[in-house]
Amino acid sequence: MCGIVGIIGQGGATETLVQGLKKLEYRGYDSAGIFIHNTETDYLIKSVGRIAHLEEKLAPEIDGTMGIGHTRWATHGKPTEENAHPHQSSDGRFVLVHNGVIENYQELKQLLSKGVLGEDCTDTQIVVELISQLVAQHQLDAKEGLRQVLTLIKGSYAFALVDKKNPEAIYLAKNKSPLLIGVGEDFHGCCSDAMAMIEKTNQFVEIKDGEIVVLTKSSYQIESLAGEKVERAPYTAELDSQDLEKGTYEHYMLKEMEEQPAVIRRILSKYLDEHGNLTISKEVLDQLKASDRIYIVACGTSYHAGLVGKKLFETLTHIPTEVHIASEFGYHMPLLTKSPFFIFLSQSGETADSRQVLVQVADRYPTLTMTNTPGSTLSREASHTLLLHAGPEIAVASTKAYTAQLAVLAILANVLGQSLQNELALSFDLAHELSLVASGLEEVMAEKGQFEELAKEVISDQAHAFYIGRGLDYYVALEAALKLKEISYVHCEGYAAGELKHGPIALIENETPVIALLTEASTLDHTRGNMKEVESRGARVISLVSEQYATEQDTIVLPKVHSLLTPLITVLPTQYLAYYTSLNRGLDVDKPRNLAKSVTVE
Repeated sequence: MCGIVGIIGQGGATETLVQGLKKLEYRGYDSAGIFIHNTETDYLIKSVGRIAHLEEKLAPEIDGTMGIGHTRWATHGKPTEENAHPHQSSDGRFVLVHNGVIENYQELKQLLSKGVLGEDCTDTQIVVELISQLVAQHQLDAKEGLRQVLTLIKGSYAFALVDKKNPEAIYLAKNKSPLLIGVGEDFHGCCSDAMAMIEKTNQFVEIKDGEIVVLTKSSYQIESLAGEKVERAPYTAELDSQDLEKGTYEHYMLKEMEEQPAVIRRILSKYLDEHGNLTISKEVLDQLKASDRIYIVACGTSYHAGLVGKKLFETLTHIPTEVHIASEFGYHMPLLTKSPFFIFLSQSGETADSRQVLVQVADRYPTLTMTNTPGSTLSREASHTLLLHAGPEIAVASTKAYTAQLAVLAILANVLGQSLQNELALSFDLAHELSLVASGLEEVMAEKGQFEELAKEVISDQAHAFYIGRGLDYYVALEAALKLKEISYVHCEGYAAGELKHGPIALIENETPVIALLTEASTLDHTRGNMKEVESRGARVISLVSEQYATEQDTIVLPKVHSLLTPLITVLPTQYLAYYTSLNRGLDVDKPRNLAKSVTVE
């Protein structure tokens, strides 16, 4: 959520900022703006809505060699042009963009001269005004003014500050929110995500919490809040700008859904050694073997992947595993066992809710981040990282990253189980089984026309829908319901099928869609009984069934895969149903309302 791009030292700054902000659209936003400086004048342009609206305001003469840009996802203050970033101090000297949330903004406001800001001002407006006030009162330079304000702030932030009296520098600072330095031959930049500048450079420098950076055309200088110099070399971002484009696909979501077979195969290529064996580092395995419980911490789709991970770990390793919602775990931590091992699941590696848990446990216990983003905050701060290798995921609704999480969780659980001499793990040819999954996904993709028809006939004109299943199917039902809610705005819930009669069946009305997942032999008949229960009350039932259990009455027959890997197959039809329902309702598939891809505030 929210995005920052800045550049200093090159002409064509406007184009760089606009294109960079477009690369950050996936994060979610409701307004956008840029500040541009050239030798003759300055420009501050803001708009509500899509970046296209901002572009409409950009005349050809609006350009320069330095600028900062921002996409905002409203936290404090409504999504209006006035509240859009960049914000300018009332004396006109300072311009600021900010990601994050300032928790003590009301206290900071009391430090300002009375009447400077109205009652409805945002936290960012307060910060830029306070910088300006301290600089004027104490004859400070911009860096020192920023430093003093940072000592007063409580909360999360990534700041890019411009002082119009010294337009040869951009000042940066961060705490909890991501911010990188981009390094070029004749320029420097900053961005929330390397995607924003990957077409300009693949060399980036991380900024750590509590640091201040002075960025000029020819240098970057990093300091701690105490003023100590910090030396840090750039790293190479492993991103292909071509991967960021839709190609022939109408939407990123469809592209990413249909990349899932390739993602599975890529993961195998990354985790197989030269002998064809799946491999995980010995240090990770040793720490896991020494643990008495695994704690998986995640949010949203990653949480649902974690639920499947629990089944994999407990089946293949016999290590008790708990799955927790990060935003709850951080403030209501359960009684931990003596030797816990923490796994953090996050597509972006920047999820604020997960990071605040990591900060609490990292000094005491071994931690592992499973992420799609090398060099991300969670990756840097955990003891270990396992990469998902899914490639950039641009659509807000996660699809291929979920699949990648399941695959890598399976690999970790199986390799660990083999190290522990677990009988099932030793006999489980996971590489072969994952190859079958990739082929099975391609079979499902070939039948996507069925899902388009079902979405149109059964779901698209309904206000409510339900997914049901048992065991692993229940975990997929939760993810499927979230996907439908996220992008089609159809109210949808995922239920353990046996729970229907304990309350939810009261919600079934004539024509209510109920999608049943059936891949588990031991509960198959029970779930079919639940299907009959809702059918008798008027529901329209869609069944997604593994081929070995299918009957002529079933709606969709799915390829047979190993029982532990069924979520990798069953999830794709539910993604298609969500996608086509959203299209049928005339909605923005890739950028659903109110949502952000990378949730960098708690």
